[in-house]
Amino acid sequence: MYNDQESIVYGCIKDVCGALGDSERRKTNASAMMSLPDADDWPFLCRDMFSLPVVENTMSQYHTDVMHFGASYKAVEYEWEQWLAKFEDLLSGMYWVSATVHLETELSGTHTFTWESNGSYHAPGSGGISVRCEWSHEGGLHI
Repeated sequence: MYNDQESIVYGCIKDVCGALGDSERRKTNASAMMSLPDADDWPFLCRDMFSLPVVENTMSQYHTDVMHFGASYKAVEYEWEQWLAKFEDLLSGMYWVSATVHLETELSGTHTFTWESNGSYHAPGSGGISVRCEWSHEGGLHI
């Protein structure tokens, strides 16, 4: 039964920093992630899986804010379209340049999903979100 299969989901959302409005961009992005529920309806996309960047000294940062996330699921690939829809809904309310999600499954290998902004960056509510998927399979089920 597929309920015994573990799936790992992890990745990051990247945004530019060092530009005017950084403070407002960071507040908007933090607010979007913090507005996620503690525990969501299946498939889970909740605030506990995200790590917010902490900026104590803006002079020590380079050019990119990296917001990373990760979680372990039971066979989330069977509900993957729902998970992706929730993730894209989150992205639609954030500033970002690119986002990457890795889905590691026991039976169907690793899938990498990538979103890239159409312009210099994506602004909340600007639409135009498109995804590209790459698949690789190492090991796994042998017949």
